[in-house]
Amino acid sequence: MAADRGKEQKRRGLKQQSTLNPHPDAVTHALFQGNDFFDPHDLLQVKYEMLRLVSVEKRPVSEAAKAFGFSRPSFYQAQAAFAQGGLAGLIPQKPGPRGGHKLTSAVMEFLVQARVAEPSLRFERLASLVQKTFGVQVHPRSIERQFLRKKKP
Repeated sequence: MAADRGKEQKRRGLKQQSTLNPHPDAVTHALFQGNDFFDPHDLLQVKYEMLRLVSVEKRPVSEAAKAFGFSRPSFYQAQAAFAQGGLAGLIPQKPGPRGGHKLTSAVMEFLVQARVAEPSLRFERLASLVQKTFGVQVHPRSIERQFLRKKKP
């Protein structure tokens, strides 16, 4: 009973950290069968062991990928991520844009100049100026957040 509670707590933690394996049933490698240390729900552990199987034990990529529930392209993505960032490189990144993709450097330069010329301009007005000048619709809050980021040291 306590072991089940501990496993469920671990899975909740893995989910919070975005490292819960969405397909634990696809992991068929012997290490993950009947061994409490190797957890098929732990995505980092599964990816690492897959990479280790190829690198250390010299098993074919297709065999390793299949045994750990991944495709060959996913193996190569994990291999590149590990080579670039180590174990932390295997942590899945948040999906979506990494920044204000509408607020390019040209748009931000325009906004900074507008604020310098008229410091009392509200973000709503700045958003409408961007719409008129660049044809890009930007939410006023996005502009405000970008200005706050620029102020940080």
